Amino acid sequence: QVQLVESGGGLVRPGGSLRLSCAASGFTLDYYSIAWFRQAPGKEREGVSCISSSDGSTYYADSVKGRFTISRDNAKNTVYLQMNNLEPEDTAVYTCAADGGGYNVDTVQRLCVIHTAFDFWGQGTQVTVSS
Repeated sequence: QVQLVESGGGLVRPGGSLRLSCAASGFTLDYYSIAWFRQAPGKEREGVSCISSSDGSTYYADSVKGRFTISRDNAKNTVYLQMNNLEPEDTAVYTCAADGGGYNVDTVQRLCVIHTAFDFWGQGTQVTVSS
């Protein structure tokens, strides 16, 4: 079965950390660029971070820059989103998506900001930051 599965969400106090995983099954993640999105109730979906398949170029939204780190482990067919110094404003459902198009340092931003026609979507994982 071809799918993306997120895990690692949960409840954490402000200032805490979580690491989200986006694991692929049924296909090889090596050839796909990955986007992490989040959506909070009543708010638009936001592209949080993206990583390209070709050269590992990354993009971060201003709201998470310096706190979140995206990485990929092709041997484990998984992309990670390390989230540090979490804030209540980070509370949302986080979803990963995979796209087979080629992206590089000049175009990876589009994946998070403009692109919508992804090949695969995960089901999402809830992140709640609260004291």
